[in-house]
Amino acid sequence: MAAAKPTPTDSLSFCLAQLTAAAGEGLGGGKDTATNETPLGRALLALRTRHVKASGGIERFRARGGLRPLLALLRRAAAAGPALSQAGSGSTPSSVESAAPSGPAPSPGPAPSAVSSSAPSPPARLRKTLDLALSILANCCTEGACRAEVRRLGGILPLVTILQCVKTDSIQNRTARALGNLAMEPESCGDIHSAGAVPLLVESLTACQDSQCLQSVVRALRNLADSPQHRLALAQQGAVRPLAELLATASDPALTLALVRALLELSRGCSRACAEQLSLGGGLGPLVSLASDSKRAVREATILTLANLCAQGLVRPALGNAGGVEVLLGELRRRRSLNGTSPASQQPLVRAVCLLCREAINRARLRDAGGLELLMGLLRDPRASAWHPRVVAALVGFLYDTGALGRLQALGLVPLLAGQLCGEPGDEEEEGREAASWDFPEERTPERAEAGSFRSLRSWLISEGYASPPGDPASSSLSPTSPRTPRSPRLPLGRSPTTATEEPWGREGPALLLLSRFSQAPNPSGVLVTGPALCGLLAYVTGSPGPPSPRALRILARLTCNPACLEAFVCSYGAALLRAWLVLGVAPDDWPTLRARPTRRNQHQHQHRELGEMLLQNLTVQAESPFGVGALTHLLLSGSPEDRVACALTLPFICRKPSLWRRLLLDQGGLRLLLSALTRPAPHPLFLFFAADSLSCLQGLVSPGSGSLSPAASDVDLPSACLYEPLLGPAPTPAPDLHFLLDSGLRLPAHRAASATASPFFRALLAGSFAEAQMDLVPLRGLSPGAAWPILHHLHGCRGCGAALGPVPPPGQPLLGSEAEKALEAAGRFLLPGLEEELEEAVGRIHLGPQGDPESVGEVFRLGRPRLAAHCARWTLGPGQCPRKRALALVGLVEAAGEEAGPLTEAFLAVVMGVDLGARVPA
Repeated sequence: MAAAKPTPTDSLSFCLAQLTAAAGEGLGGGKDTATNETPLGRALLALRTRHVKASGGIERFRARGGLRPLLALLRRAAAAGPALSQAGSGSTPSSVESAAPSGPAPSPGPAPSAVSSSAPSPPARLRKTLDLALSILANCCTEGACRAEVRRLGGILPLVTILQCVKTDSIQNRTARALGNLAMEPESCGDIHSAGAVPLLVESLTACQDSQCLQSVVRALRNLADSPQHRLALAQQGAVRPLAELLATASDPALTLALVRALLELSRGCSRACAEQLSLGGGLGPLVSLASDSKRAVREATILTLANLCAQGLVRPALGNAGGVEVLLGELRRRRSLNGTSPASQQPLVRAVCLLCREAINRARLRDAGGLELLMGLLRDPRASAWHPRVVAALVGFLYDTGALGRLQALGLVPLLAGQLCGEPGDEEEEGREAASWDFPEERTPERAEAGSFRSLRSWLISEGYASPPGDPASSSLSPTSPRTPRSPRLPLGRSPTTATEEPWGREGPALLLLSRFSQAPNPSGVLVTGPALCGLLAYVTGSPGPPSPRALRILARLTCNPACLEAFVCSYGAALLRAWLVLGVAPDDWPTLRARPTRRNQHQHQHRELGEMLLQNLTVQAESPFGVGALTHLLLSGSPEDRVACALTLPFICRKPSLWRRLLLDQGGLRLLLSALTRPAPHPLFLFFAADSLSCLQGLVSPGSGSLSPAASDVDLPSACLYEPLLGPAPTPAPDLHFLLDSGLRLPAHRAASATASPFFRALLAGSFAEAQMDLVPLRGLSPGAAWPILHHLHGCRGCGAALGPVPPPGQPLLGSEAEKALEAAGRFLLPGLEEELEEAVGRIHLGPQGDPESVGEVFRLGRPRLAAHCARWTLGPGQCPRKRALALVGLVEAAGEEAGPLTEAFLAVVMGVDLGARVPA
């Protein structure tokens, strides 16, 4: 087959020349009788179908200056617009070319004039020219450089004029497509808005019947919604309602997709006007139906649009009635179940579900659809920590729903709420007034308007005692501090900023409100008097940079005043925790390694101590009541082993009646039970700290005003004169009549008479029937020089001369295997009890002094000497001892005792009861 004969239109130069000539002469021009077409028509057709569509064709067209004459041609067309519109509207097919959203248009098939059997009328020819020119421009505007050039050459206003004057569907289609492409540039988008194109596009939505034309118009409106200001302008100019109405009747899948994509863009940061128009246009039902569409793009755009609409309270009830709650919950559940789904994809759905909790009708739907479980899953998910404050605020809506509260309690809400009190703020933005609950629609008055939801909520909070009325912010505070300044000011749902000074509401407000509601139950002990819940409350109270919320203090007071919570405070070590954290200033994070605390916390320590003492006094009132006495007695005598130990440990903190604590701790064995538990696995991370504090408190009850840390520390007698050193000089008087020979070969002088009277051992050795009685050089086997030194001093009558201090190593060095241990062993072997006691006093003086190290206590105990064990217990429980050092010392004692609890128990019993180790102590 022969190749097609080249034509002039194959040349881009020829086409541009024709375009330039037409731009100067007008839209008409002479007709070529051979082809029944004008040269301009052939050039435009070639430009659209060949040159612009070719690879790099748009760039060449722009570089050769084709945009300027093309726009000039369109300006002439805009001037002739009324004539074109009046001449046979609808005579030109509307589907000359496909209205693709981007990229060059596909080949349109025969032009209208080519299929006509007779020459077209001049207006028809002009419309064809305009069709082709607009198609070329729309294709060129798919590239950024062309969009910028068109804007620079002032090409937007002619397009708006054509849109206004020429109502033919095909012209409207191509004009809208060109405007939509131009709107992809922010600067052009603003110019299109300023030129007044939006009302004309909205008019086309209602007047046009062609699907492709509608798609181009819808796309143009979507691209014009590129900023919050432009979205609001579109909604205020009525662009949303016709889109919603079209969605309800659209049967073309392509048009449906275009509509939901446009509604998604227009609903971002959903304005009141947008929500109202979409609802009035009947778009809620179709949107909910399309959420299950088979096409993923439609489905996802629809669901996100529904999520955006939830920002407006006025539309949420209707959205719930249309089934939106179930749709959004289902989608959020689906996305959370997918592996690898990023939290960002869940964020708009989480926000929507939380907003739906603001109306009673939607809360009921959400509860029935498993929404509570879903929200609790979010609270447990550390990846969703940024949304936790929003979720907690949403759960406040269930404050009066007893069934929902019970379900949330069973799902473990309380410890999660306690953990929220001291968390970092999320990065969520605050909702505006229009997101307030629509259960109480706004009353629009000339005065300052508060969101109805907050006005109602505040009245309820004041009536229920949750909040103070304006002007009385500190009426219910349990703290002597000034009215609270929120640590991170955040307004409650729907609150007007002008009311923030009346009702301080920090980030922790919603969590505290829910915890307060739980604390008002008849028996809240099972959920609130637990380790995690109490730790969360106390961490907030002591860690707040400013004065804590009075609500947190009321929760703690309410719990400690509730008789039903007494057993829980005992069994969970709650009372011990209150004392350690508030009174002693030792939080769980401070044990066993002390952490640096903020200066502000140290400044408030006095207030924390007062609070702790008040709370413990509340528990004391409960414990000493007839109910409390019965409960504690039952726990100690009939409770589980763990509860019995916890009861014995807690009693010194909450019992001040001697008849009660003596009966339970001394007569009925509570103290021995506690001591025997020290060497068993700890039932609580702070158990040994609590136990050391409890034993110290009990000693104070048994012996009020008891003395110093240890007898060794209080012994300040001056050293007495040494009676042995004169024997060591060059001319001893009297001269020694005996020498002791050590294994090392060292000879030590001695007096036989003095040595024989020191102990029964030496009396038998030196004055009895043994051979040593006749020897001047008596060997002493198994005795080192360091251990022999205090023995020789003691044999010659030295008492307190300081010789006993010689074999004792300095603090920090081990006592086991030291000369001190050898001296103690030798003193026992040689029947020198006085020397044993003096050596033990020397060990205590050096290792258990006022400035002693807690680690030394365990070292001393390892010597296995009962009196030293008592010294260790006395040092540990000393009234002036630092609580942390006391607890560390007890840890060392427990480690040193190992599995043998007897010596440790007996030592503490003796010290607590204030008796000698040989005395009889209660069993």
